[in-house]
Amino acid sequence: MFPKKPPMGFNTWNTFGENINDEMIRQTADAMADTGLLKAGYEYLVIDDCWSERKRDAVTGKIIPDKNKFPNGMKAVSDYVHSKGLKFGMYSCAGVLTCAGYPGSFDHEFLDAETFAEYGADFLKYDYCFRPHDVNGTILYRRISMALQNCGRDILLSACNWGADNVHDWIRSTGSGMYRSTGDINDSFTSFRDIFLSQVNNFKYSAPGCFNDIDMLTVGMHNKGNVASAGCTDTEYRLEFALWCMAGAPLMLGCDVRSIDDTTLKLVTNPYLLRIDQDEECRPLFQVKGEGGNIYVRILSGGELAIMLVNFSEHKWPVFFPFEHIGLPTSVKKGLALTNAFTGENEGVEKEYIRKPVEPHDCAIYIAKVVDL
Repeated sequence: MFPKKPPMGFNTWNTFGENINDEMIRQTADAMADTGLLKAGYEYLVIDDCWSERKRDAVTGKIIPDKNKFPNGMKAVSDYVHSKGLKFGMYSCAGVLTCAGYPGSFDHEFLDAETFAEYGADFLKYDYCFRPHDVNGTILYRRISMALQNCGRDILLSACNWGADNVHDWIRSTGSGMYRSTGDINDSFTSFRDIFLSQVNNFKYSAPGCFNDIDMLTVGMHNKGNVASAGCTDTEYRLEFALWCMAGAPLMLGCDVRSIDDTTLKLVTNPYLLRIDQDEECRPLFQVKGEGGNIYVRILSGGELAIMLVNFSEHKWPVFFPFEHIGLPTSVKKGLALTNAFTGENEGVEKEYIRKPVEPHDCAIYIAKVVDL
């Protein structure tokens, strides 16, 4: 499958881990439809690891759903997800076992692709644990991609090799629609900060057809669930979500959307932030010089710009951003009209620079347009 924009959806792992079942998936599908998440663009509901029995079927060789977790089978779950207008995602692994020790797809790629197609899958997250180290990772992802392309169903391949083997150099050639470029996230400021910073110079490899995936979001988890750690404040979650949007990364929610709070729901459905993430030109961000914080800019379609001033420090700082660093010289009678991407408010026109006090672990983010003065 060739995604034109970064995929959006929900993945079970961050909150639920192995504690998944038929009822929980159906309730999540209901919530994604009823809360407006689907309308905002979150279309994939992805079941991660731990969904299957520990052994393949002795007769067919197929991976089979855990009978206790999914007593009606996986096709019934898929049908319900589809009935809500959502797309259905599943999980497997390039190794002989998944990361949690369930059957992997190594040497069963074509059989498993056909099985996922029978289930009605639209998305496959494909992990990298327990793989034979004498088999090149490029080959393993080419295998599963070829299998999916010949399974009779359009299934997006989400490659998840955690940034190993210089993945950005070759993953697009395999036919993957998105690729994990980092290790696993946990629910902490340092985790999402470090993940984002590790990829600032690699977002240039992300484009229509194959997007740099910096892992599922922890926004709104409040230190509950499978990746609990130090936890984050709402301000830090706001920063995390804005960073993912600025990067043009896939937006896969990880909080329990059945009980999503109003603050989180408003944030993840913010039309200005989603406008940045889902921009049709899918251009990479770039970092520019300034003082007092990190400054990122991204060229958007329609002659607009996204501008983000970030304070990763522990103290409040005024962030100074001169426009000459993005090609707008002081000699021309031009300025930038700024729209606050968090609030949608018009913040006027600035001529030569922005100088904005930013709180610790926070940011300011704008959609800007060049205008005559």
